[in-house]
Amino acid sequence: MSAPALLEVDGLFVHFEASRRPKPAVVHAVDGVSFRIPRGTTFGIVGESGSGKSTTAQAVMRLVPTTAGAIRLDGRNIIDLNGVALHEVRKSLQMIFQDPFSSLDPRRRAGNLIAEPIRLLEHRSKDETAARVDELLAAVGLQPSAASLFPHQFSGGQRQRLCIARALATAPALIVCDEAVSALDVAIQAQILNLLLRLQAERGLAYLFISHDLGVVQHMCDEIAVMYLGQIIEQAPNSAFFSRPHHPYTWSLMTAALPAGPLRQSLKKSYLATGEPPSPINPPNGCRFASRCPFVVTRCREEAPELVAIGTGHWVACHRHDEIDPPVFA
Repeated sequence: MSAPALLEVDGLFVHFEASRRPKPAVVHAVDGVSFRIPRGTTFGIVGESGSGKSTTAQAVMRLVPTTAGAIRLDGRNIIDLNGVALHEVRKSLQMIFQDPFSSLDPRRRAGNLIAEPIRLLEHRSKDETAARVDELLAAVGLQPSAASLFPHQFSGGQRQRLCIARALATAPALIVCDEAVSALDVAIQAQILNLLLRLQAERGLAYLFISHDLGVVQHMCDEIAVMYLGQIIEQAPNSAFFSRPHHPYTWSLMTAALPAGPLRQSLKKSYLATGEPPSPINPPNGCRFASRCPFVVTRCREEAPELVAIGTGHWVACHRHDEIDPPVFA
């Protein structure tokens, strides 16, 4: 029996109106996405820019309006919550953004930045808040003296540690990490990722991890979903995802991530997608990857594939998933 879900996203749609003449248009940013995240686990979403992964994360955080679907936190649908009810839910949901500098107010000291969510959501006394700030700074590897510094006085990695401390301030159950290490150099990335893993082990945190970096996702995530043009097209546990992926788009992402050399050179001829994705304003009727897929057939252009189970926890949306042998990436 699978572990109970902390977060369940069911049939999520996020559509935006776009100004377009001669008539308004609708951007299909997210189109029917579903997944679940058990407590203490990490669920990763990968895909190109514009695939809808960040919009999905923002919808989970109630930062963008949803068009349809359900987002359940501990069984409670938070889609329609407002006012005091939403205020209470925000204690359990926090977010770490991509750029650790632009997400911090440069005019406020580090201690004040961490204390703000405690004051807004926890209503602790001044002494309790100060003690909590010191505890959080220590938890992310910063000295108590850091509380008096401004963001510009920290390095990039230290700023992201500060952002993590702020995210931990209300003892959340789920933290959304939206490209949380992509703005850092590789050595600092490793430090921050290992910090996130340690905090998860110590505090039982669940992460929704948004990234375009497959190496980072492999290191961090228990389960991975691939998004393309607003839809999940493959989803699997970490081991199955990296040992035997089944969607041609996933093959393209993995081929692009290979280091330069003979293997990448040989695989890109057959598996690397070319061209640009279709417009999310007017997505195609068939498979949304059909216009770029090296293995497209007529059915792909005419009929949208359903997400079907092909193994334990492994799902794929491809008409030809059982006809084509996947490449070997080693």
